[in-house]
Amino acid sequence: MKKLWGVILLFCASLSWAQVKIEDGGHEIQLWTGGGHSVPGGTSNTGVWNAGLRYGWILTRPHGPGFLKGRFEYALDAVPVFSVFQPANTAFGAGFNPLNLKWNLATRGRVVPYLELSGGTLFTNHDVPAGTDRVNFTSSAALGAHFLGASHNWSVELRYMHISNAGLGDRNPGINTVQVRLGFGKFFGNARTKKQ
Repeated sequence: MKKLWGVILLFCASLSWAQVKIEDGGHEIQLWTGGGHSVPGGTSNTGVWNAGLRYGWILTRPHGPGFLKGRFEYALDAVPVFSVFQPANTAFGAGFNPLNLKWNLATRGRVVPYLELSGGTLFTNHDVPAGTDRVNFTSSAALGAHFLGASHNWSVELRYMHISNAGLGDRNPGINTVQVRLGFGKFFGNARTKKQ
């Protein structure tokens, strides 16, 4: 529990760093939470709620044609809270998303739309879906926007997530969900870039 509080205090301290805009060579730190419900194409009558911490790296300068011009970001997500509300039971677990590929559009205002593709793993105390496996993989696509403030930013997104054991078990019906995710965080600059 002390380690969790230490991470939360470190995150809050990071929000005092100067720089809120998305810049070349910069970084992103964010606390997020999201939830939603199953949609056709997999197991039905299932809800999910999750929360996590993100750390991202802005890897490119703005490039691309016209309104698609943007910056590429790579990020990691730690997901210490993942709940799956199933008819048979509620499964609790945690996950890790090592693959978050994000395209932040290069806008001049305080609203920065983005597109994202993600992938990771999920470990739960009960089979998800029921009768399958406790180890699953998550893949998702999201459309969202950052709202940049004076010292931090908020984000809101619509995310489609697929949860599946990828055929590791005898059964693999999977779960498809549509989720709304909210984030609170900070973009901050690269110290080396600022000294130049």
